[in-house]
Amino acid sequence: MSEALDRARAAHEAAAALGRTTDSQRTAAVVAAADAIQAATPAILEANARDVERGRAAGLPEPLIDRLLLTEERLRDIAASMREVAALPDPLGRVVEGRTLASGVRMERLTVPLGVVAMIYEARPNVTADAIALTLRSGNAVVLRGGTAAHDSCVAIADAAREGVAKAGLDPETIQLITSEDRAETVELMHATGLVDVLIPRGGASLIQTCVRESKVPVIETGVGNCHVYLERTADVAMARDIVINAKTQRPGVCNAAESLLVDACAADELLPDVLVALHEAGVELVGDEACRAVAQRAGVPMGEATAEDWGTEYLDLKMSVHAVDDVDEAIAHINRYGTGHSECIVTSDLAASERFLAGVNAAAVYANASTRFTDGGVFGLGCEIGISTQKLHVRGPMGIDALTSTKYVLRGDGQVR
Repeated sequence: MSEALDRARAAHEAAAALGRTTDSQRTAAVVAAADAIQAATPAILEANARDVERGRAAGLPEPLIDRLLLTEERLRDIAASMREVAALPDPLGRVVEGRTLASGVRMERLTVPLGVVAMIYEARPNVTADAIALTLRSGNAVVLRGGTAAHDSCVAIADAAREGVAKAGLDPETIQLITSEDRAETVELMHATGLVDVLIPRGGASLIQTCVRESKVPVIETGVGNCHVYLERTADVAMARDIVINAKTQRPGVCNAAESLLVDACAADELLPDVLVALHEAGVELVGDEACRAVAQRAGVPMGEATAEDWGTEYLDLKMSVHAVDDVDEAIAHINRYGTGHSECIVTSDLAASERFLAGVNAAAVYANASTRFTDGGVFGLGCEIGISTQKLHVRGPMGIDALTSTKYVLRGDGQVR
């Protein structure tokens, strides 16, 4: 028997009892897990230092090192996010709809847990804590499969959370972490039908597509973010510069960072120079089409030649493609062709262009005059997120506790037969 199947079976056995716990019990367990993680800060930081050291030795790019790195402040923020999740309204037992049927049978549709949620993720130790908080609060057991790069950090966080949950009086077996680094365990988890109810991969395109292709368990696609900022011809230059710099450079290694800049060709000479200079000064490598390279040259900013592959690339680094379009319709068409359905932005002073863009772009989050960096469970009031779904079923966008529930019909009669 593989470790993955052992862990999935243990989670499956613990899930039923967890689903019957009260709101106050689950709330207390999440708070206790947060307290335990914060109390274990020295041990977690020591484990994280080993991961970061290995990552740097292996040549992991700095944006990914940043995603891997934990600090006292980041651990405080993680614990605070968990407590925010604990304070949210109970997602279980809500009556979504209710009515009396023609037969006199009284029908209600109630929210219930999914059961066992499996997570496969890469160099993101915070996901361990986020997933534990969200699954506990929504009455689900969880099986965690962290990446090798964050192995020691994930183990330390999960161990602390299990201790906290046990102190709160709930079964720590609802939290399972696969510790083996054998990739075969990942495949076993993807094939654990009957034990795992849903699989949520969180990482790069390769990981997500492998899970979609190979998994026998239902998968919710998350996170790949080839996000665009489009400068429509009426955009304010200062606003455009601020939004692009924030979207690209604040944290370039995350999925809601912008990877591509679009601009109306007729206004490129007015809109691009200040933006390109600011990007260059921030250390961003630029590649673009012929028209945009000409503008960059006049502005004294180096820009390489973009290939067709660049339009669809999630760099997760200080690199950005730049492309000129004729108008808002061409921008929409380009984004819908090359985007990943994550987060897209238009900068404009034209209300009609704004509304056309918001309606026409096929993405989970579409912005007018605001950075794509706002697509985040904490920012959206969810406490934290288990991922950002880029598909349409059964949930789309940042996924909080409500996304980890299903529904069932409860019917009460007085002896009716059909």
